[in-house]
Amino acid sequence: MSSATDKNTDPPDDDADTDRWEPIRTAGRWRFHLKTHVTVLLIVIVAEFIGTKTYPVGPGQVVILPMLYAVVIGILLGYRVLGAYIDQLRQAIPKEVSQISAPLIVVTLMPLGVKYGTLVAPNFYDIVGAGPAFVLQELGNLGTIFLALPIALLLGLKRESIGAAVSIAREPTLGIITDLYGPDSPEGIGVLGTYLTGTFLGTLFFGLLGGLAPITGLHPRALAMACGIGSGSMMTACSASLAEVVTAVPEDEVLAFAATSNLLTGLTGVYVVLFVAVPLINKLYEIMEPVFGGGA
Repeated sequence: MSSATDKNTDPPDDDADTDRWEPIRTAGRWRFHLKTHVTVLLIVIVAEFIGTKTYPVGPGQVVILPMLYAVVIGILLGYRVLGAYIDQLRQAIPKEVSQISAPLIVVTLMPLGVKYGTLVAPNFYDIVGAGPAFVLQELGNLGTIFLALPIALLLGLKRESIGAAVSIAREPTLGIITDLYGPDSPEGIGVLGTYLTGTFLGTLFFGLLGGLAPITGLHPRALAMACGIGSGSMMTACSASLAEVVTAVPEDEVLAFAATSNLLTGLTGVYVVLFVAVPLINKLYEIMEPVFGGGA
């Protein structure tokens, strides 16, 4: 019995971890790895050549960073976008390139995390002075529920709206909702939809939002903290755009506050979603669904 139990518990974890990194194995796949890295290098060269573009919009600015160009170009070159219609492009950048690139995102974000860590130390005392704000700002993420839930119901979602609107739905939230309700439940489908949307469009959206954020009149430190939403790529796009347009606070300080906020959101966000956001959105669903959703 015990051997059967061991057989059912340990191997799946190992298999799951192996499956995650399987696409980036190099044995017999050097040709695809070469295509992947050459493609990425060319995208970076083009994006950096275009450079940062700033467009005034009222009292704010839209800042388009090379990172945003790279995201758009990468999406367009995918085998399911332009590659689906251009045979030569699909041969040059096949499906395997996308499969290799996905897990490598985690690897490439690690040096970025180290860089932001080096920015925190010089601003240590300023960050400590803002300590209570860092803790309380996590509660601000609950605002997502009050804004997104009515919209989701108006769009015709039912229980899917609970998963879709409970947060911005990064990996921790995806895990919580699928564990509580199951991946095939309406709530699980809703959180997966938000997760996938954020994966494709989140960096673009937050990159533009960062440049427009000063329109609110809030202090740049508060805006920098708001960039830390628990996603490394979204935080980077938002804080980099914000640092381009604010002058009252040094760029390194903006990036340091965003990085610290992002770290704390990752640590505390799980508990806020599990113990506060999920019960809250279920209660609000009972109240709002008859009003915005037209009844069960």
